[in-house]
Amino acid sequence: QVQLVESGGGSVQAGGSLRPSCVVPLYAYDIPCIGWFRQAPGKQREGVAAIYTGGGDTYYADSVKGRFTISQDHARNTVYLQMNRLKPEDTAMYYCGRRGGYCYLWEQWSDYTHWGQGTQVTVSS
Repeated sequence: QVQLVESGGGSVQAGGSLRPSCVVPLYAYDIPCIGWFRQAPGKQREGVAAIYTGGGDTYYADSVKGRFTISQDHARNTVYLQMNRLKPEDTAMYYCGRRGGYCYLWEQWSDYTHWGQGTQVTVSS
């Protein structure tokens, strides 16, 4: 059973920063796409960013471009989401998910096969 584990959420004021992390179990010849998604109460889950672990290609939603950076640490099997200049509308539960292969159409959450339990991010104005 592949289990992703998120941590690093929290509460900050608008303009602040957080860096959630996602530990991703990897196996031989395993080169997945890892995505960060978020879901606010009463809203659909939306893609925030993704990274192809094979080549490091990154992808972002328009709403976070220039503020968020996704990165990976191969030695720690960890994917990070550096979130700067946070806004109240960034408040949500953040999840990381994995899917096989490239990050083609990375924003389709239904294509991800494994998820973490989520980490809460709250931004106050």
